[in-house]
Amino acid sequence: MKFKRTIYVKQLVCVVLLLFSFIAKAEKDPLHKRVFNVKFSEVKEGAASKKPVMDKMSFKDGKLFSDYLYDKFEYKWLKYRINKDSIYVDSTDTEVRLLEVEAVVTDAANETISINFTVVEWDIDGVIKITKNDKLKKMFEINGREKGGKPKKVKKKEKKKLKDGEDPNAPENQQRELDGVEQKKE
Repeated sequence: MKFKRTIYVKQLVCVVLLLFSFIAKAEKDPLHKRVFNVKFSEVKEGAASKKPVMDKMSFKDGKLFSDYLYDKFEYKWLKYRINKDSIYVDSTDTEVRLLEVEAVVTDAANETISINFTVVEWDIDGVIKITKNDKLKKMFEINGREKGGKPKKVKKKEKKKLKDGEDPNAPENQQRELDGVEQKKE
């Protein structure tokens, strides 16, 4: 009886540990706890308005919130879906993360808000369409940058400078350059 109970407990512990390992490895939302300063420009007759409205767009647990959308249209937290999440190398040999996101919500009054935007590293660009009974009511262009701005790049150490009249191709000077490269790798 005791032997069967210990086997049962061991199996239970293994199953619980296995579940926790899957939960721990689950991917986190790349927009979670990010805040963007955005400009809402209303589009009328194909042209954007001259005076855009500044706003904050916050992301948390797969939902987005905008103060402007809440104040004007009473939309609280809107659930979004990431359609594309990719990393590519740009012309400066820097890895860049690209996210294509969409959120579509319909309320009780048959009013639908459709938000489509692209996030490239810390920049956001997109379109918001508000329709009622499948007729376009309002349309906004949004663009902005993550709050806190562009992250600062780490400056590279300068190469050891040569004294006047020294030959850069001399063996001792080439060794001096190699020492600088080895120090950077460490």
